Amino acid sequence: MAKKVVATLKTGTGKEYSKVITSVRSPKTGAYSFKSMIAHNDHVKDAIIDLKESV
Repeated sequence: MAKKVVATLKTGTGKEYSKVITSVRSPKTGAYSFKSMIAHNDHVKDAIIDLKESV
């Protein structure tokens, strides 16, 4: 399924979007988990902040 997402992002206006992946540490267990989302290139920094705050 990931191949389909990448393939659709490379056509037309999809080049204006990036996949943002951040690692978030759990306050209870201390284990790391990864969160990802697709954001517009102009809003990548905002997306990183949003992902880290959504713990």
